[in-house]
This record gives sequence, structure tokens and C-alpha cells, in this order.
Amino acid sequence: MSEPDVIKLSPDPTRFGRNFVQSEAFKALFQEGMELVEDTAAYLDGPGREESKDLPRPVTVAYASESMRLTTRLMQVASWLLLQRAVAEGEMSMEQAVAEKRRIRLASPETTTSIAEFEALPRRLRDLIGLASRLHARVMHLENLISEVETAPVPAANPVAAQQSLLALAFGHAG
Repeated sequence: MSEPDVIKLSPDPTRFGRNFVQSEAFKALFQEGMELVEDTAAYLDGPGREESKDLPRPVTVAYASESMRLTTRLMQVASWLLLQRAVAEGEMSMEQAVAEKRRIRLASPETTTSIAEFEALPRRLRDLIGLASRLHARVMHLENLISEVETAPVPAANPVAAQQSLLALAFGHAG
């Protein structure tokens, strides 16, 4: 077997985060997230504002709470996406991004809205809340994967394998 036929494996682990932020999947996620932020802002500033005027008092309170929760969740997601894009475009190192991530709270906000109140909310608001929740869950999953891999210790070199390689080289059995 000749040298070019051999697959050389790097002793360093592949860093999921560094690869993911460069991928088409991340670009699609980024686009989806930013469009959801825009759609939500347009709804809350326009049709949502009008719809909320016609709601009964208890539902108006739920509308205000859920719209605040929705915008908070989307701003957290947008911040995370922008941070990852900055890393992908070389505007920020992964180490800088890790430090900045401490400012972003991706935790799910608690809700006190009852099922009956939620079901009384305008259909479009409920749809946006559902879309934002799913996007948030995906971002949380990715953040957990990235954080887990990025902070994992690099495994120590296998001393037995190193000795076997030296012996193979010494006795002419390389390969």
C-alpha cells in the first residue's frame, strides 16, 4: 500500500461547532431564524396589535405575557445565531464566542398561561409561538452539542499505539 492510499487521521477530534457554522445547514437555520424574527415583529406591530384590542381582559393579559415571552425567546435565538455567524465569517474566534455566549440566556422562559387562555389567543400568535419554540429547541440542542464537543478534553495519545508504530517502523512493517 503506497502512502497516498493511506487515510491519515488527525489525532485531534473534529470540532462540531467549527464545522457546523460553516455548513449549509447552519445558513438555512440562520435564514429561518431571522425570517421568524421579522415575521413576528411584523405581526406584533400590525395585525397582532389590532387583534389584541378585541380580546377579553384575561386573554389580553395572556397575549401581553406570551408576546413578551415570544420576543424574548426570539431575541435569544437571534443573538445565538448572529454569534455563530460571526465565528463562521471569521469576525470572532471560537474562544471569543464562548465568552460572549455567557451573556445569552437560552433557557426556556416559564409560562403561567393556562391552556384555556392560550387557546383563546389569536391563531397567528399561537403559530408563531409554536415555530419559535421549535426553533429554540433546535438551537438549544445545537448549543449543547457544540458546547459539549468544544469543551471536551482532547484525549491523550495512546502510548501503546505509539510504541507499536515505532516497532513497526524499526522492523520494516510499516502500514
